[in-house]
Amino acid sequence: MSQSIHLPTRRQLVLGGLAALAVSAGPLQAQKVPERSGRKPKLAVVLGGGSARGFAHIGVVKGLEAHGIQPDLIVGCSAGSLVGAFWAAGHSGDRMEEIAMRVRDSEIIDLVQGNAPRGMVTGQSLQNFVNQALRGRQLESFPTPFAAVATRYPSGELAVLRSGDAGFAVRASCSIPGVFVPALQNGQEYLDGGLISPMPVRTARQLGADLVVAVDVGGAEPAGEHAGGLYELLQRSFEIMGQSLRSNEMATADITIRPDVARISSTDFASRKTFIAAGFMAANRLAPVILERLGADRSRRRT
Repeated sequence: MSQSIHLPTRRQLVLGGLAALAVSAGPLQAQKVPERSGRKPKLAVVLGGGSARGFAHIGVVKGLEAHGIQPDLIVGCSAGSLVGAFWAAGHSGDRMEEIAMRVRDSEIIDLVQGNAPRGMVTGQSLQNFVNQALRGRQLESFPTPFAAVATRYPSGELAVLRSGDAGFAVRASCSIPGVFVPALQNGQEYLDGGLISPMPVRTARQLGADLVVAVDVGGAEPAGEHAGGLYELLQRSFEIMGQSLRSNEMATADITIRPDVARISSTDFASRKTFIAAGFMAANRLAPVILERLGADRSRRRT
């Protein structure tokens, strides 16, 4: 690799490698949520990608929890798959924030030694980190059903990972081409799910969701932002490439939670506290709407 290429710092890779595409927004939808046999609608929360902005997902979890909202299904892509796996496994928003603030680079990043023709990070440390934190639990054992989306390589088919190794599912969903070496399992390679489904609303529908709440931590880069490093170039290219894909899927969501993060660059990892706070505020604002749509008793909300 040429010495003139600006590689991402290890700190950038720690969190940059956990996300692929920033996601675009769709307006709050007003269609009626169908109820089956008089029961409460099945609620799915879909967490999209967003690089450093993925910290906002933690704030959203905290905001929903503050109102007593617990989804029946969680679907994640890239950064959303990491937060979603921890949430589905039973970690609270507060606990996830604590982990996010203290995690060390060495726990996540394992740089490829020597030449790196297929990626700079192997991804094994990320997989190990998730499995250790979740005590080796398989996806199908989580208290809340969970799915991570990834892209099968080289076919380009969508992979919906719902069982087996939780760490591998997150690793596969986060494997940004050029940054991570493709994740390999049973002879099949996987790349970042954001390549074909940056906001997997349709997957949530296919898994039986009646009401889909999509969390959009995307948005345009701040005016005058011109990131010139290799990681920044890859990240922004994915965001541009996925605009139409994510717009199409966002349009099918029932409710969109959109934290106010567009003013901060998706590679600004120093702003994690700000991202988390923005996520909390956005979820807190829309939680009453979700409760109303679910027909929940407002008196059951936590203060």
